[in-house]
Amino acid sequence: MDESNYTTRLLLIDDDLKLCRLIGQYLVPLGYKVSFAHNGEDGLRAALAGTFDAVILDVMMPRLDGFEVLKRLRAKSDVPVLMLTGLGDEADRIVGLEVGADDYLPKTFSTRELLARLRAVIRRSRVTAKQKVEEAPAVVVVGDLTMEPSSRTASLVGQTLVLTAVEFDLLLSLARAAGRVKTRERLLIEVAERDFEAFDRSIDVHISSLRRKLGDDPKTPRFIQTVRSVGYLMLKPGVTPEL
Repeated sequence: MDESNYTTRLLLIDDDLKLCRLIGQYLVPLGYKVSFAHNGEDGLRAALAGTFDAVILDVMMPRLDGFEVLKRLRAKSDVPVLMLTGLGDEADRIVGLEVGADDYLPKTFSTRELLARLRAVIRRSRVTAKQKVEEAPAVVVVGDLTMEPSSRTASLVGQTLVLTAVEFDLLLSLARAAGRVKTRERLLIEVAERDFEAFDRSIDVHISSLRRKLGDDPKTPRFIQTVRSVGYLMLKPGVTPEL
């Protein structure tokens, strides 16, 4: 289907009726079909029952808060989720990313920023879906870690790793560049498809989550090494990196 004629299906879960109305008025003329839910329970039900290209999810809501909605949604769906957080609520952003949000957006966002973030998470999701039906890319193996880009699966010593979409893309980027340093800025652009912002800790949060799932100790890493003030490096077994 021609993307210019494609109607993007969006679910907005937020109890702020005025904000919902404003977002709808902005996105509908741009080709978005926007559905609304104004509490966590209704939002989760709609997200699981419908077919959406992305979900915008507020943190503070009645019945179920955004974190619980996201946690339950991630158990059954990999739909891209853009989380809305209050100004300066870094803790909310970190928790949201750890639970499985693809990106976050402060509630002071501009319409241009909203559109850019939405397009990025949706584009990444569509690329992933397309890759699943195309010729399979080569399997990537680094020590005990095996990654299959075609099926978007990863395993450690034969045990499947449960990764979010962003975590998988981040780990794959590092694995493909094993032995070479990747800057935080480059990883943010490659994985989140947006420019680096001062004090943006999203990559660090994802790395922390990956280390936990890999059983990797940052002080004596087997897989991901921090290169101070620069970025991260996927270690090659038996090879001492030159930093």
